[in-house]
Amino acid sequence: MMDSRICLAAVLLLFGLATVFAQSSPDQACESKNGTNCEECLRNVSCLWCITSKSCVTYPVKTILPPHALCPLKEARWGLCWMNFQTLIITLSVLGAILIIALMICLFCCCKCENFGSKRTEAKLQKQATKTRTKQEERKAEMNERHNDIRKKYGLSGQNPYSKFA
Repeated sequence: MMDSRICLAAVLLLFGLATVFAQSSPDQACESKNGTNCEECLRNVSCLWCITSKSCVTYPVKTILPPHALCPLKEARWGLCWMNFQTLIITLSVLGAILIIALMICLFCCCKCENFGSKRTEAKLQKQATKTRTKQEERKAEMNERHNDIRKKYGLSGQNPYSKFA
């Protein structure tokens, strides 16, 4: 539990540092590629190509999604020229949701199977305990019978003569 917290904190720290460095170093390389095409613009990962204005702009990392004034989502390209930004967001969201649902199903199945196995083991242990208890009761009954036979043999089967002193 503690290791996962440390790992999560380290990932968040690295993500935060990467964001700060990305914001603190303004890259003018994107604006210099305005007269080129989409492929040339998107060679730099920090660039965004807008089809309507045919311009290459620096990706606005502060707003996560590019504002409509900069370029509409349907016309924005980032990473791939043939896929618009809106389709990219929807595709990644669906893949993320499928991944989360698959993880939840796996966790549910593992927990259910584990409980099923423990119920089976519990039933086996209960059966063994019952078997042991019955054997013990049989041995105890045999021992009492032997003790009674010995008492009869030596004439001790009646009332204990010392019981009135107790």
